[in-house]
Order: sequence, then C-alpha cells, then structure tokens
Amino acid sequence: MITVSTDTKFVHLAWQRDEKLLEKVKYTMGSDPTGCVSKMFGVYDSATGLALRGSFIINPEGTLLNSEVNFYNLGRNIEELLRKVRANMYMGAHGDEACPVGWKQEGDKTLKPSAKMVGKVYEAMK
Repeated sequence: MITVSTDTKFVHLAWQRDEKLLEKVKYTMGSDPTGCVSKMFGVYDSATGLALRGSFIINPEGTLLNSEVNFYNLGRNIEELLRKVRANMYMGAHGDEACPVGWKQEGDKTLKPSAKMVGKVYEAMK
C-alpha cells in the first residue's frame, strides 16, 4: 500500500508525528509536489495545485481493478478499501465468483454470475 499526495515529505512527517490517526501508519507515504502522479491518475486539479482524494487498487500485473475519487473534504473508509482489496484478491483466485456488497472475507457467501442469476441476486443472497 502506498499513499501519494501533493504534500511534501515534511508535511507527511508532521501529519504522521502529530495526527493520532496516522501515528501507527507503516506504509509508504509518497510525495507528489509537481502533481505528476496525480495527473497520471486523473485526480489533479490544476486550479488549486491539489489532488482529489483518489483510491486505486492495482493488481501485480498492473491492471486497475477498482478506483474511487472523492472531493477534497470527503474522507475515505479504510475498512471498505481493505474489503475491496480482499475481494479483488479472492476473485483473482476464484474468477468464476463475484463478491457481493456484504462480502467481507473468504468464507462469506459469493455469487456465480450466469444468465440464471439475472434478476435473482436478492434471492441468491438469502
């Protein structure tokens, strides 16, 4: 996991040192003061020089599996992001299955998409 923002590495250090929500962060916090990475992902706002809050799940082969972009003042839910990471890992190993919205971890109910499933997802989840 890597986080990237248009803040400098010194701002990241201050956030990690002084903001209790980040004091146990162990992942890499990348600095993108020129907006190069933010522009590549389409979240850079040239009018402000800031990046929108984007979350991207990319598999080891470089395929974008999930993306979510929020405005500056809308926080992200790490539990939901981690659920999506786990679900994408599960589906990578079980390509014929789908992880529905309530899926949290291996062992939870999955679906097997098919023509028979159309219009019957609700019933299949019971």
